[in-house]
Amino acid sequence: MMEPRYEGNEVEPRIYEAWEKSGYFNPDKLPAVAEDPNAEPFTIIMPPPNANGLLHAGHAMFITIEDIMIRYARMSGKKALWLPGADHAGFETQIVYERKLEKEGRSRFDMTREELYKEIWDFTQENKVRMEAGLRSLGASCDWSREKFTLDPEIVKTVYATFKRLADDELLYRGKRIVSWCSKHQTAFSDLEIEDVERVDPLYYMQYGPFVIATTRPETKFGDKYVVMHPDDPRYAQYKDGEMIALEWINGPITATVIKDDAIDMAFGTGAMTITPWHDAADFAIAERHDLPREQIIDERGKLLPVAGEFAGMKIAEARPKIVEKLREKGLLVKTDEDYKHVVRMCYKCGTIIEPQIKDQWFVQMKPLAAKAIAAIEGDSITFTPEHYKKICLHWLENIIDWNISRQIAWGIPIPAKLCDACGRGMVDLEDTMKACPYCGSSDIRKDPDTFDTWFSSGQWPFATLGYPDGKDFKTFYPTSVMETAGEIIFFWVTRMIMLGLYATGEIPFHNVYLHGLVLDAKGRKMSKSKNNVIDPMELTKKYGTDALRIALVIGNTPGTSLALSEDRIRGYRNFATKIWNVARFIDMNRPAGYDGAKAKGELIADRKEHDELMALKREIAAHIETYEFHLAAEKIYHYIWHTLADKIVEQEKAALHDGTDAERTASYALLESLLLESLKMLHPFMPFITEEVFGIFRPGRMLMVEKW
Repeated sequence: MMEPRYEGNEVEPRIYEAWEKSGYFNPDKLPAVAEDPNAEPFTIIMPPPNANGLLHAGHAMFITIEDIMIRYARMSGKKALWLPGADHAGFETQIVYERKLEKEGRSRFDMTREELYKEIWDFTQENKVRMEAGLRSLGASCDWSREKFTLDPEIVKTVYATFKRLADDELLYRGKRIVSWCSKHQTAFSDLEIEDVERVDPLYYMQYGPFVIATTRPETKFGDKYVVMHPDDPRYAQYKDGEMIALEWINGPITATVIKDDAIDMAFGTGAMTITPWHDAADFAIAERHDLPREQIIDERGKLLPVAGEFAGMKIAEARPKIVEKLREKGLLVKTDEDYKHVVRMCYKCGTIIEPQIKDQWFVQMKPLAAKAIAAIEGDSITFTPEHYKKICLHWLENIIDWNISRQIAWGIPIPAKLCDACGRGMVDLEDTMKACPYCGSSDIRKDPDTFDTWFSSGQWPFATLGYPDGKDFKTFYPTSVMETAGEIIFFWVTRMIMLGLYATGEIPFHNVYLHGLVLDAKGRKMSKSKNNVIDPMELTKKYGTDALRIALVIGNTPGTSLALSEDRIRGYRNFATKIWNVARFIDMNRPAGYDGAKAKGELIADRKEHDELMALKREIAAHIETYEFHLAAEKIYHYIWHTLADKIVEQEKAALHDGTDAERTASYALLESLLLESLKMLHPFMPFITEEVFGIFRPGRMLMVEKW
């Protein structure tokens, strides 16, 4: 006899333990694979959660969607592998740990790199255990025996091999290039890690000899000795390229040189501009084309250097108004536009204004890698859900720039290279055996202190986790079936996996990309600690059960769109779980004595239209799942169980169950039990705990997770 109430908090840990003990998370141990060793593989590589904190609602979303796919594939007889992992998350994790240090009154700048690394390692390992427990509690049926961490030796080995190959293929270079620099965190970023924020700032017009130039950043202008204009600008036709002009500037007289360049926007300001190659990417490009010198004005801490005269040592915010006042006093300030709208680049973590700097870094030439990715996507080797992400992805790839993969942080995968202080060259040295510079012969070489951008390692995740190049899993499960992740990291991660997968293996890393949207709060706002609206999925599962949270994340959630999640919504789906339990309990209470369930699969339900209608619905559900329409599949299952099975069919069979002959009661029960068990199969990928529990009551000794769909 079933208990009067379904107690998810008691059932869920017991059910998950039974799943793990069964070994069925491992595709090699599946009954369907034992029957057919050549079963079709189906692979999902889990986007590895950062091992630096607790799970959030976004994690619950991707776990639910991926678990639906893998459970359906498993029940469909496929060799289903869902490989879990955890990400060391480089800069992200170091920032989390720095905040912890600040609360303790400590600073990373008071520690050696080795001390900081060791502390962060211990911190991530503790978090990793908690994170994995959270994934289990959400019902993730992944193969824990194959779990990977982005700092595992075999992963690092693969990352290093790719780094070396890029160097051998002359797709890797180290040079003084302009990078996006955060003066607070003391590291460079790729363009994807910069937040572009629209602001209103003063635009200052300054007299520069016979020219008027406009800038929002007068603090960078101390070293400006080149004035640039478009060669076709009629306003400056009398000035010749290379012409030198003596003029009075901020700290005294200078000689400026005229440069003509097609990159100048004649509509901006006055059409004439001075350039600061060290602190502006566009200016750096002009200096590169014309072989102009670069002078640093602002140091890596965001303070002005001695070239700024009396302003040296000042922070920009402090110095700017004083510089403007000096310009005014010298008669060099023509006017000020106080309401100039423009985009300011900021560190995505701390909001510090990015200060471009010229630094020696490792860069990957991206256009050759992007070309192969573009061909694969345009050839439909990879499909996108939602489809519009295909155009978004292609646009980014077609306009790609070289990738700075160096990070000036302690936490991460060290770059395996040596730097020569004599000639300034960098050399890949995987084995750390190099004693002299191969270019100039100097023994004055040292290890590169930088680490890889975390996206460089995670961009190799699909093939690295499967043991490329010789691993059995790589040969069986690569390319993978689907990459499911958040739409907001399509550029950070998805495109880089495509490029690096094609480069390293010659094959696409996955056939399909499914991108989900954000999980928002009940008011449709993005979650943040500052708004105090962060939803903790673990708290919700304790209150309402994991199944209720999972189905709440799916129904009404179309691919790629954001979902507003409220407790009321989850509470409503807990009522659905209660409905399932009550229907099952009613059927169980009316089980005829000596009933043979196996016989019910035959003549007792052969001519019942209700059974045929459910089989037709199952085919619809399967089609929705296979085309990633999980919201439609879940909604149809919900309505069938609640409104068709519970409200109609159970009600119509009550008379036969209570007042019919023995044969009528048996036939009625056979129908209801069959419909219930088939409904449990349909619902299992979405609500795995309650369905497994109920199925086990009706079919003791069997496990729903490996029943045939």
